[in-house]
Amino acid sequence: MNGLRRNNDEALDTAGILNLPLVAIVILNWNGKKFLGQFLPAVLQSTYSNKIIVLADNASTDDSVNFVQQSFPSVKIIRNETNGGFAKGYNTALKQVEADYYVLLNSDVEVEANWIEPVIKLMDADPLIAACQPKILAYDNKKSFEYAGAAGGWIDSFGYPFTRGRVFDTCEMDNGQYDSVQACFWATGAAMFVKAGLYHEIGGLDEYFFAHQEEIDLCWRLQRRGYKIFVQPASVVYHVGGGTLPKGNNRKTFLNFRNNLVMLWKNLPIEVIVWKIPIRLLLDGMAAWKQLFSGDAGSFIAIIKAHLHFTGWIFFGKYQKLPAGKENFRLKGWYHGNIVWDYFIKKKKTFSEIISNK
Repeated sequence: MNGLRRNNDEALDTAGILNLPLVAIVILNWNGKKFLGQFLPAVLQSTYSNKIIVLADNASTDDSVNFVQQSFPSVKIIRNETNGGFAKGYNTALKQVEADYYVLLNSDVEVEANWIEPVIKLMDADPLIAACQPKILAYDNKKSFEYAGAAGGWIDSFGYPFTRGRVFDTCEMDNGQYDSVQACFWATGAAMFVKAGLYHEIGGLDEYFFAHQEEIDLCWRLQRRGYKIFVQPASVVYHVGGGTLPKGNNRKTFLNFRNNLVMLWKNLPIEVIVWKIPIRLLLDGMAAWKQLFSGDAGSFIAIIKAHLHFTGWIFFGKYQKLPAGKENFRLKGWYHGNIVWDYFIKKKKTFSEIISNK
């Protein structure tokens, strides 16, 4: 791999530095000068010694790259030729970065000084932990869990993702109720720690996804190969959220619905696909009509478009399906119920209320 050197020259004079894993904090950027100016200083002040910070630029049209070069000269720059979204952007950049651990960090995340150490200590102690996330709180309300990852990602039996601390649009306040270190189903792409060798071994992120739920697919594939996904709440970061595609954006709706169906098709056993995908299409259709009747024609069209693209992907997409099996019943963070029923019909709004159904 022709990439960055494994040892951080600036830290070589620190006692025991070579015994610490090299952590590469890789920030994917597209026209994010505002966030970089706001949040990069805290990343640079992270207390973990053996680290490098990389800006992977996705063909930005603003002057964010020049800004970083002039304002933060210690940050390494990788320039992607095109904007291939979150998935391709990271895959392209990480082929050029050599490290023991990657941290996929959004540009709109504020970190605490010691946010790296608890996660690396946990992951380094267990070779089977492939990926891990910190606790994600909202930047604008630091007592509240944040939508993108909260205290660890879960998924229900029909593929709907939720988290410890957030179910659909309900974000709980953080009262320490989810401060335990736990295995989960997926780690958020907003601040994902992943062992570099395993990232490449699994083939990285699925570039067809472009953005949204590609990190869930990655974690699912890692679990299917016998690895674990964890959350370490002793590490805390604060996420702005919606920096690239804000909530309510029709493109975001399209990607979420399409990618979720693709993920299910890729990872579920065929005997489950034949009955579960039709039910999901029906549930999605109900959601689409609900949006239309509420006056949101854009979301209605986005969901229908997602179904059409999913159908086209089945027949014409290039992908390699992992061997089928019943591993879904061994996965951590897999809820055997349906959160649509629990949330909208039974009015259970929090993670604890829903999981207590087990």
